[in-house]
Amino acid sequence: MQPTHIILLIVSYFSVLILIAYLTGKSANNLTFFKANNSSPWYLVAFGMIGASLSGVTFISVPGWVENQQMGYMQMVLGYILGYTIIGLILLPLYYKLNLTSIYSYLEERFGKSSYKTGASFFLISRTIGAAFRLFLVANVLQLILFDAYGIPFWVTVTITILLIWLYTFKGGIKTIVWTDTLQTLFMLIAVGVCIIAIKDALQIESLFDYISESKLSKIFFFEDVNAGNYFWKQFLSGAFIAVVMTGLDQDMMQKNLTCRSLKDAQKNMFWFTLVLVIVNFFFLALGILLTDFAVQNGIDAHKDQLFPTIAMSGELGITASLFFLLGLIAAAYSSADSALTSLTTSFSIDILEIDKKENEAEKEKIRKKIHVVFSFVLIITILIFKYFIADESVIAKIFQFAGYTYGPLLGLYAFGLFTKFNVKDKLVPVICIIAPILTFLISVSPIIYTYIYKADSINCLVSTGEAAGVTWECLKKYSEENYYKFGFEILIINGLITFLGLLTIKKSKNG
Repeated sequence: MQPTHIILLIVSYFSVLILIAYLTGKSANNLTFFKANNSSPWYLVAFGMIGASLSGVTFISVPGWVENQQMGYMQMVLGYILGYTIIGLILLPLYYKLNLTSIYSYLEERFGKSSYKTGASFFLISRTIGAAFRLFLVANVLQLILFDAYGIPFWVTVTITILLIWLYTFKGGIKTIVWTDTLQTLFMLIAVGVCIIAIKDALQIESLFDYISESKLSKIFFFEDVNAGNYFWKQFLSGAFIAVVMTGLDQDMMQKNLTCRSLKDAQKNMFWFTLVLVIVNFFFLALGILLTDFAVQNGIDAHKDQLFPTIAMSGELGITASLFFLLGLIAAAYSSADSALTSLTTSFSIDILEIDKKENEAEKEKIRKKIHVVFSFVLIITILIFKYFIADESVIAKIFQFAGYTYGPLLGLYAFGLFTKFNVKDKLVPVICIIAPILTFLISVSPIIYTYIYKADSINCLVSTGEAAGVTWECLKKYSEENYYKFGFEILIINGLITFLGLLTIKKSKNG
């Protein structure tokens, strides 16, 4: 593929987004930016949320998991159904009853200002790091296949990328996002469909569904080993809790739902979103089987996150597949990044600065615009720190994983608020929410620490380190996972439980 093809694709793509922003941003104000004047059609919200929930990382990673994990990821996707049901029946009625702009306002009403600020701060940290990490990975891909050839430095690529997002979101905000996410989801799904058809034709497959069902990689359910990371109930329950926390307790995802005309529309949106998301994930995994088989038959040595990009950009599937892969990757990345920037602006404006309590509308809008610019620069700086100061992608991935720990306290706070009638000592809530992720991390590494203390001398983990000998963390981790217990996404549940129990220790007595 020629660089000019990629440039034309990017220019055309953003031209369409900016046109949508122009049409949706007319006469926009803060209510438009934050809640789209509560006028979004539910079916647009439902469809657009698919793209927002499937980031560029998912677009690349899910097909690459199939080689080692088969289709076991569907166990977690099935858990999503339970999680989204809880959101539709419990959380959405609460949010609409309280007429919330930021969902963390609930914490102030239930517990107090410290709890409110804590919940919002944890979201801001998580979403900033998460959005920066996803954009960092996609920007690296674009830098490698396009901008390096023109001698454009990485910092320029990132700056232009974020400025383009700011350009089409600064006025219409969430109203614009609802429409752009719909378009970007469509691009992403077309990209997956084109790649599936291209590989199907290349492998000369007559019946795609028969081919997938007969594949040795098509196994979905794993009940054999309770200690394994892919054990069904671990994956299923983790999927349910991940859906509740990373959708139902996430301002980014819920802000779209709160733009619907009514609670009934928002619930319809959640139902259809769930159904489509399950189907889309199945096709991502089916694509993973096709990509793995195609790589084996054509002697392509690419695995995990490298599998999809390597095959799609190799040219062996034709220029159409390459172009649509890039289109799908860009759409998946920006559909999560643009809504992240909007939700960060909303949360900081409402939760931290409390501009909704000001009476002057012009002043409120001025503050919101300044915050939107600030968070644009925050994302740029965070991505550049990843690139130039940390550099090691495995370290950055660990930072991203640790950001996920901050959703545990949100789970504990909301569970405590919804399912108990206790009040808490509000000023101590931040302490509990900081301690919980630390204890959770120590629990997650406890099998590795045990291996180091009691087994390091008896297993082959010794490596030469100059004059001394040491053990590698990765070797200890592998041994502990194979012989003891492998923690996975259930860490979120443990984190939430520790937070819940911690809140019990600071509950107020009946006398206050």
